[in-house]
Amino acid sequence: MPMYRLLFCLVLLAAAGLSQTAPAAKPASTTAKKTPASHSASDDSQLEKAIRARFAASKISKDKFEVHVQGGVATITGKTDVLQHKGTATRLAKNVGAKQVVNKVEISDAAKEKAVGNLSSGGRRAQVKRSEVPDRN
Repeated sequence: MPMYRLLFCLVLLAAAGLSQTAPAAKPASTTAKKTPASHSASDDSQLEKAIRARFAASKISKDKFEVHVQGGVATITGKTDVLQHKGTATRLAKNVGAKQVVNKVEISDAAKEKAVGNLSSGGRRAQVKRSEVPDRN
């Protein structure tokens, strides 16, 4: 008799397994997937105006850099007598919202010579943040 009980239990378990239905499929998402918006010409012109305004309000305004934006990429051209103005122009354009900046600003020979003179004379040094580690003396 124990064999019949075992066989009966196996048949009962098999029947229970066959009677189960597959889990219901998940419903389709009701939220539409967001695709990145295409960059329009009006976006570019607004970005270009914003960059020009930022330049005009800064110390680099005297350099009168040219700015053109296409596809969110700002191209800056012009000349400067101050070495740091080239980097400042890039930073300002990125802060306003340019995805990428192509900086074609030319630095004058006088500015380059002045920078070399400052470095060689020790007039300008890179600022080094000292750590909080005590001296080993």
